[in-house]
Amino acid sequence: MIHVFWFLLFLAVISASMVVFSRNPIHSVLYLIITFFALSGHYLLLNAQFLAVVNIIVYAGAIMVLFLFVIMFLNLRRETEVQKPIAVKFAAVISGLILLAVLLGALVKADAQPGSEVNSQIGMVENLGKVLFSDFLLPFELASVLFLVAMVGAIMLGKRDPGEPTI
Repeated sequence: MIHVFWFLLFLAVISASMVVFSRNPIHSVLYLIITFFALSGHYLLLNAQFLAVVNIIVYAGAIMVLFLFVIMFLNLRRETEVQKPIAVKFAAVISGLILLAVLLGALVKADAQPGSEVNSQIGMVENLGKVLFSDFLLPFELASVLFLVAMVGAIMLGKRDPGEPTI
């Protein structure tokens, strides 16, 4: 079991790195799908079958297909790409470093002890539904609205002007 965990961890880290470093956006999306499959494998190892299936259906399936369509509709020619100023690049690096610090801080504060007792029923549908519709109802509904806005934005970005040539 521990070998499967390390394999999935290695696969997730490598494919997530390739999402960031890949120059082709289509390849980035495909690496992201591999990352979602690796995360679903981790859910299966934690006995959270429902989360694993939802992760594959929703993220690796529906949302990634939507991303691929939007990327294919967008005009991603290097000649038309606006060069970003140095200040924007510097802000991106600072934001990345802050995110890395937050993630490392969360990892240090993590309370997981090897061999500690884990609730094996935590990822099951009944427990997840109870938590979503009681403790996290507002964030759940806000996430729904966020997905709706993202879909409308994707449609607006993918919409072509009437005189624009097709590729």
